[in-house]
Amino acid sequence: MATHAQVSVTAVSKVIRNAYGVSPAMKDRVKTAIEELGYRPQAVARGMRGRTFTIGLVLPHIRNPFFADILDGLTEYLESTDYQAFMIQGGATRKVELRAVDALMDRQVDGIIMVAPLASKARLEEVAKEKPTVVLARHERSSYYDSVFDDDEAGAELVVKHLIELGHRRIAHITHQDDSQARPADLLHNIRSATYERVMREHGLGDEIAIATSFYHEQGGYEGARELLSRSAQPTAIFAGADQAALGALAAVHEAGLSVPADVSVAGYDNIHLAALPNIALTSVDQDGAEMGRAAGKLLLERIEGRMTPVRFSVTPSLVVRGSTAAPGQSGS
Repeated sequence: MATHAQVSVTAVSKVIRNAYGVSPAMKDRVKTAIEELGYRPQAVARGMRGRTFTIGLVLPHIRNPFFADILDGLTEYLESTDYQAFMIQGGATRKVELRAVDALMDRQVDGIIMVAPLASKARLEEVAKEKPTVVLARHERSSYYDSVFDDDEAGAELVVKHLIELGHRRIAHITHQDDSQARPADLLHNIRSATYERVMREHGLGDEIAIATSFYHEQGGYEGARELLSRSAQPTAIFAGADQAALGALAAVHEAGLSVPADVSVAGYDNIHLAALPNIALTSVDQDGAEMGRAAGKLLLERIEGRMTPVRFSVTPSLVVRGSTAAPGQSGS
């Protein structure tokens, strides 16, 4: 193999292991030789030398289409490497999440990506001291693991300002609650909620602030919207902190005999693929889940190859305006 590629045995080994710092030219030369010779390194043999060439992806659950975007991006990045990702559901409690992480540890994955974990920062650092780790959707800083997150403050500001610019004053918000042990200020739903309140106050709408604390899923959005619509000062716009919750809010608005957006505008966050369907047409904040997945994969493999300096990768969100939001009393057409 080394002779065919006209490189050293060490260089071949580095390319096969996807070692950090290998030049593109060297990768191309060795991979061409691999294809020409039909060479396929055995994962088991490589694992016996200290690696399994597998990574674990811990998701809170598999119902959120946004998590599928993250997985797509990660899978796309790993296509050009020898690594495979194994997905496991972390669940709604810290106990279940801990079992999921322990299961990955027992199976000797080479690294772990955790999406919106519930564990405390101290617990995440314990994991990272044992295995290279990347954490998505948490804003805290750590010397032991890398972070990939959306600029949630910028995203929430985009959508609230959009609704204000349309002429809405009674803008309500649906936020989330969970079992997380993170510092509240580092959790994305708290950042989005706090930003909603800040922007409302900055525009003289502090008295119109209305928040329903529920969950970032369809039932949570449905119940949150029902609560908001039952109040004496019924909102003319609802900003749900996640698209899944926004879908539930749409159902609640229609059940109340109201129309979207003529009676109530609804906006979400995540820009899941369902948001673009014509019968939904949900205005939403796009935080590019695929890019987050690609970034997480890249950072984790760098960690596996020995990088110790922590990296924080932030995605800049954008607002995608669709037919679910319009000026008060107007249709989206």
